[in-house]
Amino acid sequence: MQLSKGFTLLEMLVVLVIIGLLAGLVGPRIFGNVDKAKVQTASIQVKTLKGTLQTLRLDMGRLPTNEEGLALLKTPPTDENVKLFWKGPYLEEDLPLDPWNNPYQYSVPGVDSHPFALYSLGADGQPGGTDFDTDIGYLPPR
Repeated sequence: MQLSKGFTLLEMLVVLVIIGLLAGLVGPRIFGNVDKAKVQTASIQVKTLKGTLQTLRLDMGRLPTNEEGLALLKTPPTDENVKLFWKGPYLEEDLPLDPWNNPYQYSVPGVDSHPFALYSLGADGQPGGTDFDTDIGYLPPR
């Protein structure tokens, strides 16, 4: 009598149930870390953009206006008097989007001792919020 080598349907179902239970326990923890990583990425990008804005300010003697915005980091100003001092582009790549694929917000003036506001609107893309929806960066006066 020859025995067949392989798995029975019942054994396969037991393995699938165990894999499902493990995924149910581990999955939420992994996805929670993804949200934390996005918040940290936004914070790092805001700090990097802040340094770039400060370099532009040293060259031009001023920050971008609200109308010029962060685009001034890649595109020279239209005012010929100021264009002479622009030493850009100040970013090698295109202006980054935040980790939730929304543009970073920029305005002058900022709040407290910051001359500008530079921030991400967080996961919800709306002002304010809590947890992962909170605004990240140097916030505007409210």
